[in-house]
Amino acid sequence: MLETYILGIESSCDDTSAAILHNKRVLSNVIANQEVHSQYGGVVPELASRAHQRNIIPVIENSLQLAKINKKQISAVSFTRGPGLLGSLLVGVSFAKAFAYSLNIPLIEVDHLKAHILSHFIVDEKNNVYPSFPFLCLIISGGHTQIVKVNSPLSMELLGQTIDDAAGETFDKTAKILDLPYPGGPSVSKAAEKGNPFKFNFAKPKIEGLNFSFSGLKTSFLYTIRDNLKLNPNFISENINDLAASIQRTIVDILVEKMILASEITGINEIALAGGVSANLKLRNTFTDIAFNKKWNLFLPQLQYTTDNAAMIAIAGYFKFLNNDFASFDVTPYTKTSF
Repeated sequence: MLETYILGIESSCDDTSAAILHNKRVLSNVIANQEVHSQYGGVVPELASRAHQRNIIPVIENSLQLAKINKKQISAVSFTRGPGLLGSLLVGVSFAKAFAYSLNIPLIEVDHLKAHILSHFIVDEKNNVYPSFPFLCLIISGGHTQIVKVNSPLSMELLGQTIDDAAGETFDKTAKILDLPYPGGPSVSKAAEKGNPFKFNFAKPKIEGLNFSFSGLKTSFLYTIRDNLKLNPNFISENINDLAASIQRTIVDILVEKMILASEITGINEIALAGGVSANLKLRNTFTDIAFNKKWNLFLPQLQYTTDNAAMIAIAGYFKFLNNDFASFDVTPYTKTSF
């Protein structure tokens, strides 16, 4: 087998990450988080791009050290071209160009969402079972909710997506309303552990086909809070765990229902989850139960690969490398999904 070392660079939002893959095996996966955003309750784009500039060189140096290789052994550089925050993406794209040019090695552009899907093929000590093609993947993150049919590492078809807000954004907005700390998803999940998921019912959107909508659900949640606060000023504090559990259950139900429909329409029983929200324990447990009943082959990503990370950028780059699918040095980032 050809000895291939791929450097992956991820800078789409607020995490600066670099990874080294030897063929498909991960040797290092370094992530520098940006704590500064917690005080603002969300990512501040200007602060994010500045932090990427500070972090990117130390992160890449650390990834090379952990992988125990020299930069001259790198076969190609893969980087996140989009979607994401423009300022953040520019830092990663610019560094990737300079690194590849200085070593005269190929440059590989990677779509962030497709990389989330391909994270299932990263080889490490914990992962030795992989989806078979074709499979369906539900991508769930703060900015995206999509159902994708994956025919091969380089051939993917979008079957459905949110027409307004994403599932992850709904978790974040819910957390803000409940005055839970940022990031919202984990905070809602933690509060929900002690709550009754059937205490409150919220409106579910009626969207045909495989598309999603979460704006109506957010409105229903907000109105429930508003109406009850008029009657009881302590409504949130007295019911915060039940509210968190109920909104979480509703979001999960919507996601599960659409994936059941997608499986029925396509006849595909190979099902995978990807993206930051796929770390949610309630979601994972519910899908595991459904998979048993529906006889699905379910693939849940390791928690370290659910959030933004460069290992997934490197594995996506590896498949493109095998196909000689390289980028030109005048490539520019994009902020919206390429699907």
